[in-house]
Amino acid sequence: MLGLINKSIQCFLTSSYGDAVWQRIAARIDIGPDGFETMLHYDDVLTDRLIEAAGVVLDRPEDALLEDVGTFLASREALRRLLRFGGSNYWEFLHSLDELPDRARMALPDLELPGLRLSEQGEGRFELRVTSQRSDWVAVLAGLLRAMADDYGALALIEPDETARGARLTITLLDITFAEGRGFDLAAGQHAVAAQLGGGGA
Repeated sequence: MLGLINKSIQCFLTSSYGDAVWQRIAARIDIGPDGFETMLHYDDVLTDRLIEAAGVVLDRPEDALLEDVGTFLASREALRRLLRFGGSNYWEFLHSLDELPDRARMALPDLELPGLRLSEQGEGRFELRVTSQRSDWVAVLAGLLRAMADDYGALALIEPDETARGARLTITLLDITFAEGRGFDLAAGQHAVAAQLGGGGA
């Protein structure tokens, strides 16, 4: 696992709950107080221990915690910019999700993201298949997709669904222009995206 993933969780915990909480979590997984290095590689088991320890310390279900991580990540300007490259509205953004892993790897070649496949079901309903050995990506993506709906000003219902057919989310787009979205300038600072993603800053 690229350290950027663990570092992002660390930044979420520090920003949302404070450094003292992070220190308690770090102690439980036997990692130094400075935490993770963005560009180093760590065993996936350590990521599992990090998520489990955070759930115990915060007394929160892991899925709920991971959805909050997804919401947090969408608020980081570098990742938000990468996501907003997908389209001028939420419908276009959804249809760009298949390409997201490849776009992310252009910025960070070592970053391993799940495979994503969107299919339209009709009447504003979509299904997003998530292909990964890690089931926790579904919860992270649910939080991220909800945050991006707000960013675009769309009203959408996002529902994670773990079934025998595989990990997926169902997305019901109720109103694409429900509210005014956040301002976004595609041209501003686009060359800094890779540097920001690789820097691991909060």
